[in-house]
Amino acid sequence: MPTEETIKRAARDIAKAKRVIAFTGAGISVESEIAPFRGKGGLWERYNPEEYAHISTFRNNPEKSWQMLAEMLEHIKKAKPNPAHLALAELEKMRKLRCIITQNVDNLHQKAGNTSVIDFHGNARWLVCLECDRKYKLDDLEEIPPRCECRALLKPDVVFFGEPIPIDALRRSQEEAGKCDLMLVIGTSAVIQPAASLPIIAKRAGATVIEINLEPTPITGIVSDYLIEGKAGEVLPRVVEAVKKVGIRE
Repeated sequence: MPTEETIKRAARDIAKAKRVIAFTGAGISVESEIAPFRGKGGLWERYNPEEYAHISTFRNNPEKSWQMLAEMLEHIKKAKPNPAHLALAELEKMRKLRCIITQNVDNLHQKAGNTSVIDFHGNARWLVCLECDRKYKLDDLEEIPPRCECRALLKPDVVFFGEPIPIDALRRSQEEAGKCDLMLVIGTSAVIQPAASLPIIAKRAGATVIEINLEPTPITGIVSDYLIEGKAGEVLPRVVEAVKKVGIRE
């Protein structure tokens, strides 16, 4: 459990910062009962991602990919924002959080109320046609594998293995990282490229990097200025309340 002084330190840093952004990973959604793909109990324990989540498999054998996708999307549809998501939404309402860059595809930041979210790996709320680019809401999914009105295959609008990061998401993320003066790194060890470069970009630009994770990661003390150890759903609400006490400095 983080000390009160560490919470206050983060609150002071956020309060005095002019351009705060958050960079989030799977760890922030665990408390919404969405297990990380790579962790214990994650999908990768039962499905080899190089088979089931590779774009070539999806195109050549969509029924196989949809075995995993149907399970993943069902979890996402049921998931609700936890206190960590809600705290970040409140920080945006306080005009202290400029945007969130998230590696997650679960749409929980948007459900919580954040309006400025860069979906680095896409957003599973949508299905997209591989032929005509028409989009459908996940809630409208009726058949597996789903088909467009043009009868072409529908794919979750997320980045599969073998696909590049959407150029607009990559460009905007790098731009925000280079302009911020404080980055909150939450629920990610930031080791998977190209997402892992974002805290480094922020650090090189002179930003304070605050890490909120259950335990130290490869970036702790090297890229991040300090680590607040604990569950994001417990730490972030305390930090936001402390920011209110410090007072917002425009």
